[in-house]
Amino acid sequence: MSVLLSRDEDTGVAVVTLDRPDRLNAIDLDMCERLREVWRELRFDDSVRAVVLTGAGRRAFCTGIDRDVVVPQPTSPYMQDDPLLTVGPKANDLWKPVLGAVEGMACGGAFYLLGECEFLVAGADAVFFDPHTTYGMVSAYESALMAQRMPYGEVARMTLMGAAERLSARRAHDIGLVSELTEPGEALPTALTHAATLAGLPPTAVQGTVRALWATRSPSRAAAFAEAPHLVTLGNLPPERQADLFRDRRAGGYRVR
Repeated sequence: MSVLLSRDEDTGVAVVTLDRPDRLNAIDLDMCERLREVWRELRFDDSVRAVVLTGAGRRAFCTGIDRDVVVPQPTSPYMQDDPLLTVGPKANDLWKPVLGAVEGMACGGAFYLLGECEFLVAGADAVFFDPHTTYGMVSAYESALMAQRMPYGEVARMTLMGAAERLSARRAHDIGLVSELTEPGEALPTALTHAATLAGLPPTAVQGTVRALWATRSPSRAAAFAEAPHLVTLGNLPPERQADLFRDRRAGGYRVR
């Protein structure tokens, strides 16, 4: 399966693992569907009181939507389908705390998932970036989600610079995107420790707090998402031109800050 779910009955913690390491845990349509199933399954499992979301392997947490995925679109200019809009826990009405454990790359569509985590733990080698503009695409949903977790200037720089620049785990920690840094490879066990603490607290109080925190963000997120389809339609280059830019990318042609 493209997404693995494990549960620890002793701690009350579940681990959701994006499991396509050969594709840098890029999201295909099967993974989209599986994530929706997992989040909704966890809503009904009272033995699970906290969740950790991570990616298989050390190279990447997730690199966004798989470039080989073809998403059928309605012919009407007033309708647009984005399968990533429903891959996160909050989008599936799960109000148990979800912690992100990030190793390696987290970029592009990965922010749909990270934007719906309560807080992030990252290995020191992790990097964050948004390559949309480099390949002729508008970063609309991703930028809206990250604007709720990062200072405006930082998210503006990350989304506008595209693939030319990557945000180091250290810088991500300095600006508050990442809550805790670990040694490389230690993000998951560290996040599991924190999740076990949360799982040991009264669940209704924890879930009510998660819901209250999310309520502070929902109105601005909804307003930004309402604008996003129009901005994407207006600003994205045709798919064939995007593909040309992607093929012409230069390996290693980026800086890390």
